[in-house]
Amino acid sequence: MSEIVQGAIGKFPDLAEFLKDVASALGEGSRAFFEPGRSIAIARAPGRLDVMGGFADYSGALVLQLPLAEAAFAAVQTRSEPTVEILSLRQDGRRSRFRFDLSALPENRSEVSYERAREFFREREQDRWAAYVGGSYFVLRRELGARYVGGARILIGSAVPEGSGVSSSAALEVASMRAIAAAHQVPLTPEQLALFSQKLENRVVGAPCGAMDQMTAVFGQTGRLLALLCQPARLEGALPIPDGLRFWGIDSGVRHQVSGEDYGRVRAAAFMGRRILAEQAAIEQNGRESGKEGNAKAPLGGYLANISPSEFLSGLSDSLPEEISGKAFLQRYGETGDPMTQVDADQIYAVRAAAAHPVNEHFRVRLFRSLFRGELNEDRLRLLGELMLQSHAGYSACGLGSEQTDLLVDLVRELGPERGLYGAKVTGGGSGGAVAVLSAGDAQAAVFEIAARYSEKTGKPARIFADSSSGAVDFGIERTILSD
Repeated sequence: MSEIVQGAIGKFPDLAEFLKDVASALGEGSRAFFEPGRSIAIARAPGRLDVMGGFADYSGALVLQLPLAEAAFAAVQTRSEPTVEILSLRQDGRRSRFRFDLSALPENRSEVSYERAREFFREREQDRWAAYVGGSYFVLRRELGARYVGGARILIGSAVPEGSGVSSSAALEVASMRAIAAAHQVPLTPEQLALFSQKLENRVVGAPCGAMDQMTAVFGQTGRLLALLCQPARLEGALPIPDGLRFWGIDSGVRHQVSGEDYGRVRAAAFMGRRILAEQAAIEQNGRESGKEGNAKAPLGGYLANISPSEFLSGLSDSLPEEISGKAFLQRYGETGDPMTQVDADQIYAVRAAAAHPVNEHFRVRLFRSLFRGELNEDRLRLLGELMLQSHAGYSACGLGSEQTDLLVDLVRELGPERGLYGAKVTGGGSGGAVAVLSAGDAQAAVFEIAARYSEKTGKPARIFADSSSGAVDFGIERTILSD
C-alpha cells in the first residue's frame, strides 16, 4: 500500500474497507477482476443531508447542505481492450455486473446522443443502475471530446443508502466520473465534475434534479454547511457548525426517488408557475402578449426564488391558478421553458402552492444563514428550528410530505428544546426519505429515542446519520498498485 493511500486512511477511515474490496477483486485466474501490478485510480464522494433548501434548488434558491460520513467509492483500472466492465458491490451483499463496448460511443463528440445513451442503459431493467457509472463515458465524450485508449474495469462500493433522500445517486456519479477521468487522463475541473455529473443524471439516467447534490458531493467540507445559490450553481462558502450544535439525519425507511411521480408533478407545477408569471411580466412590460418567455427573463432572473415573499403575496400569487390541467396549460403556454420538465396533459397541477414554496424557502434559507452566523443563544436556536419546521410544512403543502416523515418531525417537536431538539424537516425531494434534525447540547439519547419510538410505531428501521466528511475535491485521487 502506498504512503499516499495510508495518509488518506487517517482522514477517510472508510477507505481502508474499500481497499479490502479492491484487493479481493484481484481474484484468482479466470475469476480475477483487476490485474495485479497495474495502477488503480480511486475516488470517493459522500452523500449529503439537506439541512435547508431542498427541492427549491431547481427554482434558484439558496441551499445549505451537510456532507455525510457515508460515501461512495469507485476504483478504475484501464485495460487495452476497448471494453468497460463494471462490478458493483451492493449493500445487500449482492454483486451486479455490467459490460459494454466503447465502440458504442461515436468518434465525433457532436454525434453523441444522450437520448441514445439513456436507451442504451435501459435495454434491460436490471441494468439501469449501470447508467450512473458507465454514463460518464458518454458525458465526457460529448462535453469534452474525451478520447479513451482502451477500456477499463470499474469497481463500485457505496455506504450511502439508496432511496433515503441523502443523495446516493450523486455520490455514485461523482465518485465514478472522477475516477474514470483520472484513469483515462481526461482533464476535469471540480466545477465540471459537479455539473457534468448532474448532466449525467438529467440526460443519461433521465432523472430531473438540480445541482445541489453533485456540488455537495464535490465541494463539501467536514462539519460545515455548504452554501450554494442554485442559479445554477454558485458557491457561497461553507458555514462552520458551532461547538455544541449538531445536525442529525433519521431515515424514515420510506423510499424516495427523484424520478418519482410526486416529485415530477411538483417540479412541473413550479416551472408552470414560472412560465405563467414570466408571460404576465412580459405583458406588463410590453403592453401586449408576447407569448415568449425570453422577453420576460429579466423581471424573474429566470428563477422563482428571485421573487420576494412580499411581492408574491402582493399580487403575483393571484396571477397563478390554484390548479390547472396539463392540457389547459399546454394549449395556453405550449411549454414550461425547462427541458427536463414534462407536462402530462391528463394531470392536474397545483401551480400556486408549487410556485410559493421556492419563493418562501429562499427567504427562509437566507434568514437561517444569517441567524446561524451570529451568537447562538436560546432565542436564535428556537428561530432556526422554526424555520426548519416551516420548510417541512412547505413540503406537505406541495404534496411532497408523507405520514412517516411527519411522524418523525412530530416526535422531535414532542421532545423539544427540553431534550435539546429544536427543529426538523424532510430532506431533498420529500415523499419519504430522511429527516434532518437540529440539536444543541448532548441530544444523542433523545435522537436515538426518537428512532426507537418511530420503529416501534411503524415497524420500519430508522437509520441514523450522525457524522460528516469532506467531498471529492478534498479526497482527491488515490492510486494504488496491488500485487498477487
